[in-house]
Amino acid sequence: MRIQDKKSNLSSKGNRSSITIHACAESGDLIGFRGLLEKNPSLLNERSILMLQTPLHIAAGLNRVDMVKYLLNWKGPGKVELEAKNVNGETPLHAAAKNGCNEMVKMLLDYGANVEARTNNLISPLRLAIGYALRSGDNLTVNTLKEYNADRLAKEDVSMFLYAVDYISERKISLNYPPASLQNEKLVKFRCQSSAEKIYDANEELVELPCQSDAEQINDIEQSNYSTMDYSWTDDQNFKEPKNYDNGLGRKMNEFDHELSKIVGLHQLKLQLRRWAKGMLLDEKRREMGINLGPRKTPHMAFLGNPGTGKTTVARILGKLLKSVGVISSDNVTEVQRTDLVGEYIGQTGPKTRGKIEEAKGGILFIDEAYRLAIPGKWADYGVEALEEIMSVLEDGNLVVVFAGYTEPMKRVFSSNAGFCRRVTHFFEFEDFTCKDLAEMVMIKMTKQDEKSQLNGFKLHPLCTHDAVVAVIEKNSTEKLRGKMNGGLVDHMLNNAREHLDSRLTFDSKGDELLIIMLSDLEAGLRLLSYRMTLKEKEQRK
Repeated sequence: MRIQDKKSNLSSKGNRSSITIHACAESGDLIGFRGLLEKNPSLLNERSILMLQTPLHIAAGLNRVDMVKYLLNWKGPGKVELEAKNVNGETPLHAAAKNGCNEMVKMLLDYGANVEARTNNLISPLRLAIGYALRSGDNLTVNTLKEYNADRLAKEDVSMFLYAVDYISERKISLNYPPASLQNEKLVKFRCQSSAEKIYDANEELVELPCQSDAEQINDIEQSNYSTMDYSWTDDQNFKEPKNYDNGLGRKMNEFDHELSKIVGLHQLKLQLRRWAKGMLLDEKRREMGINLGPRKTPHMAFLGNPGTGKTTVARILGKLLKSVGVISSDNVTEVQRTDLVGEYIGQTGPKTRGKIEEAKGGILFIDEAYRLAIPGKWADYGVEALEEIMSVLEDGNLVVVFAGYTEPMKRVFSSNAGFCRRVTHFFEFEDFTCKDLAEMVMIKMTKQDEKSQLNGFKLHPLCTHDAVVAVIEKNSTEKLRGKMNGGLVDHMLNNAREHLDSRLTFDSKGDELLIIMLSDLEAGLRLLSYRMTLKEKEQRK
């Protein structure tokens, strides 16, 4: 029985770095699972694309005991969501109950899971456990839920089960709940007679039925020849689409893809962004179909990575997408740093921060080097006041906040405010650019020039091929320098290369001589950059 979205495992099995957290939960790969979480704690409650399942949903539904224990005892930032709901409104307890995972049910209940949680169709874990028992003859999960006083308002459910299980389990009469449009009339009657709660039909009208005896109900169901249905939410179920079912979502995704494709490198990040964007757009479609997904949460984010990796560029692209689906009213990105938010004296920080928040309203507030708001050892620092001011407006709506900075220092921000990981739920890691990526940027900048650029009109010598530029970068820069500057390295290198071109020309030079940058100019430009950065580091150490 499928309990997770099959599309969550499209990654290559031969490449561990591309395996998803959901795939590890499905396969029972605890080592890989722990490795992914320790590297990126934001995956703790990561949702699968279509089913919106968390790792806990999958692990609990597949009886992954050690994995569930690890999640429930998680010591990193954030906390596992015991009551997270998938697209059907099922919690991890529902997932365990409907698959007869008795040990998982006990464990989740011991950790405080809500025994009376309800799905979108008002189904309790006990109801799902009864459905499993009717198919399998295994009553353990039902008895466990009874011990925890499950479904106290529907005691008739249990007595009906005890009578019915022996009578119809061999015939595999299913009590599974199909989507509203596919509900069987006889099963609706059975649910009505066996429940103290109100039951509504597919047209949302209250079902009122005369009382029947247990035997009459069971006979009624048998006569209906109702076949067993799977619990899983498959792609081919017959939902009635709204007339304008696409609502331009495909076009919006294509536009987002097109903007991302303009960015060099960052392949893993692009995959992560596309998954997130697709899930968000599919949620819009689900809402159009009438599925109640609850209030839309504002997607506040953390961008983790070194400077020059395209964080601001990606924020602008996301702004366009978020505006197109109505999350924000403007695609404007307001960039701020600590100095824009923090005052020098008592009483200055609050108004200063609120002013920037007001300026960014309707769009994105992009906080660069956000870790500087939580300086270690300085709990009385004004930066903490600014951070608390920002956290206080994260649930107001019509403003998306992006916290950006180095990965390790950003962990201070995560721990400095108890509600950070609850309110900021999307974490994106920006990897460093490779030498090939940087060389590609050089080629693009020199062929698609901005008229305002200092390099407008200049061009590379034919010997400056992509491979040749890669070799220049590898030879004349260190990994440390590339990691520190990333895309910024290209601009500095090209500007220095132009300076070197000027230094070797004379006033007798003419024509293309004045405009062609040679490989030697690129080498000299990069060496000069390395020298200047070394001097700067020495000055900072003094």
